[in-house]
Amino acid sequence: MNDTDEQTAAIYHRLIMSKSGSERLLMGFSMLATARALAEASIRAEHPEITPTELKVELFRRFYSQEFDEEQQQRIIAHLLTH
Repeated sequence: MNDTDEQTAAIYHRLIMSKSGSERLLMGFSMLATARALAEASIRAEHPEITPTELKVELFRRFYSQEFDEEQQQRIIAHLLTH
């Protein structure tokens, strides 16, 4: 979905590209950390007693379930549960 008009998108693109590669990378890391914190808070709100290992599994499901078929997911989850 893209609900941003072309002029605004162009301004935003120029603003982002005016930053150095390092600045853009740090912005990406910050966005990822924020997304993870929001997802973690949501999961904890739904499951207040969740263990750290179970939280890893739920974060994996939240972020990557569309990227892997069921068999691959089960192998990854098994690995998360043992490490």
